[in-house]
Amino acid sequence: MAIKEFFKKAFSDMKESAKAQHEVDKANFEAAKAESKANFQEAKANSNPEVYKKRVSDEREAQIAEANERKAAAEERIEKAKNQ
Repeated sequence: MAIKEFFKKAFSDMKESAKAQHEVDKANFEAAKAESKANFQEAKANSNPEVYKKRVSDEREAQIAEANERKAAAEERIEKAKNQ
């Protein structure tokens, strides 16, 4: 009887493991599907020339702002070095 119970428990464990793995696979598939749809929608939105121009313009403005901050920090360091 012990062997019969052993195999019964082993097959039951395999069944539960397969169900759990199926849930993981299903969740991963749904995530990949959603990411693919998001990529498509972004590409579709970026194909519009006006949207593209605005995005590029915003990126340039952000880069200019960052460069100005770096310049101000460098000028502050220069003043500190001169006063020492």
